[in-house]
Amino acid sequence: MKKPKWVIEKERAKRAAAAATVWLFGLHAVRDALLNPEREKLRLVVTKNALDRLGEAVAASGLEPEVVDARRFSVPIDPASVHQGAALEARPLNWGSLEERCAGGEGRAPLVVLLDRVSDPHNVGAILRSAEVFGARAVIAPARHSAPETGALAKAASGALERQPYLRVGNLAEAMGRLRDMGYVLLGLDGEAAATLEEGLAGAAGRPVGLVLGAEGPGLRRKTRETCDALVRIPAVSGFGSLNVSNAAAVALYAAARGRDAHAPSRLR
Repeated sequence: MKKPKWVIEKERAKRAAAAATVWLFGLHAVRDALLNPEREKLRLVVTKNALDRLGEAVAASGLEPEVVDARRFSVPIDPASVHQGAALEARPLNWGSLEERCAGGEGRAPLVVLLDRVSDPHNVGAILRSAEVFGARAVIAPARHSAPETGALAKAASGALERQPYLRVGNLAEAMGRLRDMGYVLLGLDGEAAATLEEGLAGAAGRPVGLVLGAEGPGLRRKTRETCDALVRIPAVSGFGSLNVSNAAAVALYAAARGRDAHAPSRLR
């Protein structure tokens, strides 16, 4: 019996994903990937100077480095990339399911970030760094029309990509619904919203929070806006003030983390 076309395409996509690799570059990104036991590492290309600086991480990884002349650093990355003499071919990380990463537990209420078509790897990398600093369970983005796991993103994240879960989902609105079923309050950031971020967080006190941010310019898509529990804004002193998406994420994460800590259950000492 001949397989349906959709089954064949799904199997082909699964095989392609299993064979996919990513080239990470830059000292910070490569060092943290080498030290990450969850990262499957395939090929390391370094200059002598970079090897001297990465010596302990290279030894810990067990990977045999290919030492090359700085003038003949030939790996499949953008020639304009600031690789600092280090590039690592590896498999993309598998962070598991949304439920596994975002489920609640004892202590502080979970906090996640959802990105609606934020495609700039530098913005997503910066958001991953902020998410790690403020203890977010995950950064969640649609598999299409968002920044994939690339060397540019890893370098912008300065190592955070190895530690901060970055989940790519098939449908963002559907993922938001699953989070709501898990008890999350979803706050969409919108500069024109009537309520402030502080007011939105106060209304979600003690509950898991999902901060939803859209791409610069278009902002949140209509379906994403409709799926949020509330739209909130970061107050600006000037009517003309605005933040780019990575800065807005950092501010929102800081505010949410402070509120979460304030409502965390006390522990007996």
